[in-house]
Amino acid sequence: MSTDRPTGEAEPEPPRGEHGTPTAGTPDSAGPGPAEAPSAVAVDATGPVDGEPQSAEAAAGAGAGAAGGEPVDGSAAGASARGGAGQPGGERAESGVAGDAPAAGSEPRGSEREGGAVGAPRGEGAPAGKARSAVAEALAAAVRAVESGERDAASFFNEPKAKPAARRPAPAPAAAGPAVAGPGAVARPVRAAAPVAPSAGLTEVLAAGGAPEALAGQVAEALGEHAAEELREDPWRLLAVPAVQPEQADGFARALLGDACGPGDERRARALVARFLERAALAGHTVLESSAVLAELSRRSVPDPEAALRDVLAEGTVLVFREGPEDEQEGEEDAGEPVRLLLGLDRYAMAEESLADGLARLVNATPEPAPDWAAAAEAAPSPSAAELIRAAAAAGLVTHSGGEAARAEPAALVTAAAGTGLRAWAAAHTEDGRRRLTELGVADAVTVAGLLSGQEGPGRDADGALALDVLAVLDAPQLDVETAALLVESLADGTRLVLSGDPGVLWSAGPGRVFADVLAARACPAVVSRTPDPGPIGELVSGIGVGELNQVAAPGKEVVIVPVREPAEAVHRTVQLVADSVPRAFGVEPGAAQVITPGHGGPAGTRALNAALKERLNPGPGRFGGFDPGDRVAYVPAPGRMVPGTVVSADAEGLRLDCGGTPVVVPRERVGDEVRHGWAVTAHQAAGTRWPAAVVVLPGDAAPALTRSWVYTAFSRGERHLSVVQGVEQALPRAVAEVPAKERTTRLRPLLEAQTRPAEG
Repeated sequence: MSTDRPTGEAEPEPPRGEHGTPTAGTPDSAGPGPAEAPSAVAVDATGPVDGEPQSAEAAAGAGAGAAGGEPVDGSAAGASARGGAGQPGGERAESGVAGDAPAAGSEPRGSEREGGAVGAPRGEGAPAGKARSAVAEALAAAVRAVESGERDAASFFNEPKAKPAARRPAPAPAAAGPAVAGPGAVARPVRAAAPVAPSAGLTEVLAAGGAPEALAGQVAEALGEHAAEELREDPWRLLAVPAVQPEQADGFARALLGDACGPGDERRARALVARFLERAALAGHTVLESSAVLAELSRRSVPDPEAALRDVLAEGTVLVFREGPEDEQEGEEDAGEPVRLLLGLDRYAMAEESLADGLARLVNATPEPAPDWAAAAEAAPSPSAAELIRAAAAAGLVTHSGGEAARAEPAALVTAAAGTGLRAWAAAHTEDGRRRLTELGVADAVTVAGLLSGQEGPGRDADGALALDVLAVLDAPQLDVETAALLVESLADGTRLVLSGDPGVLWSAGPGRVFADVLAARACPAVVSRTPDPGPIGELVSGIGVGELNQVAAPGKEVVIVPVREPAEAVHRTVQLVADSVPRAFGVEPGAAQVITPGHGGPAGTRALNAALKERLNPGPGRFGGFDPGDRVAYVPAPGRMVPGTVVSADAEGLRLDCGGTPVVVPRERVGDEVRHGWAVTAHQAAGTRWPAAVVVLPGDAAPALTRSWVYTAFSRGERHLSVVQGVEQALPRAVAEVPAKERTTRLRPLLEAQTRPAEG
């Protein structure tokens, strides 16, 4: 590997908003802080963006009143700080602000969910404890039975689970959004026609509690048209707004309730638990152990955490699950496998249950036999492709693992299945992934988002199921539990589903670790590709996948290491590589190399790098809300999805982008939420996309953020060239060898094992 030594300084970046985009309509405003809003609750005017994973510790800092902490490797509405050492996926400490951390070492997650009450499914505005689901009502009744002595505490955890129905009706397709349909279209989420306007009563109650008027819009969006009444009844409902910290909600409640406000108020405990579980979901967890929730209540000075948690369970704010050995006789437990009580919000827990049921339905179904599968396997381009075709011929669910070169195998499967007369489609996570499938000969290639929205793909049949017989989903590690549940519920009985992906890359932006859990459950045939990624980059990444950071021969400078001493030097050398060295050596256009760095904030984060790269590659005044024609941007139409694009122009309709040849218009009111400069992105944003060259920037303060999965993802984004601007020294090989990934607490694996294990007796 070649080595180069840089020098020089970089210009500091002017203040930006939460996501490196203009805040409150001004390109370079920092957003209202304590000096501008001297009240009990400070406001961050920026909205959800990026769809980036963030740690629970990071999410905890969201919306802190003091400005100054920058978000890293993730974006949450109102986030002002990120967690400390040991955080995953390219997150590093920026401010040291403490927050709602569910557990050390949690995997990060993407941007805040949009709207809805904390603890309620998306789009719901009912306060916690009201209009509860049947599941919540049953749970509350069970808790009351235990407290009254009518039933034993363990009994309602062990009731037999009903077997999944032979067929679940598939959901109706979502209404088409404003994007152009067809392959290559950028699927946009369907948004509410108009936001809820804050009422005069809401403004009054916020003022009475010492909260700034600027918070009214966010409160109205989170709580709905009856927000004022809800806050008067329960001031801690203010925590439904992601930008509000628990300490600020306490101050708001004291101002409204006076002497009646106390740390043991059951409304406070209910809000804190819901908030804590929401933050855990941002970190990728679908559930948390009850001990973590009790510890959080204790940290928040709740006088009797156990009693408070019992009250929360009785209210149905959260669901409770028992995980551990199933005792054949009462009182007998495996001492080596203790029972765990897990708590989760209905939204994520039920999505995981639904996903497990749907996957079990596919596993237990017998696909319709199809002609010529044997002939297709014989004609496969590689032994691994032949193995995958044979596995898919006999099973309703198959997993396939491999690197970039192995993508040709599910592509061969889809082509072969289509050749037998089956309706076969392949779906990727990103537009670039769809393009690469098309280059492999897959005519019917779509994105997962486009398939589910109905903007791409075969559409749905009369029963609401996707009109296909075989579906290969590539980039499967990027599936979060809600998306995966919706996808599986959309498949009819007898459909063959192949989940294909690289197990070494970062997990999804949303909660869950779907692909890893399905692999671990061993519930279906698993095909592991024997097709290696070629060249020096492929050799380097393959070693990282098994925990080894090896020196590789790179005679054509395919891999270059650039040591640096400080962040300013890293920025300077990165600009030099992108603007001069890489284009000259590899014949690519200046700026075509993609910069990847662990975090958004800090002296060598995406903000600083994008400012320096724009100054060099496309200087301008930022007249379109901080952007100029020719700017490279990262467009985020939905959490967890980043689409690279270029600014074309702007008009009354919004900012006009070219996203890989597809024109996109981002409405003016959404630009601050959905668009940021994109010469530099994080590894989570880059997952699922590849570029001719990648420049990975690792400043010294990134060392605590590094994991094997982060390094694996970042280093594998370049097709022809990889430059590593290295300032972390021995922390890099140590992370590769010793820190595989940050764990997430999920239930999919045991749920799937329980429904697919062979029948006994």
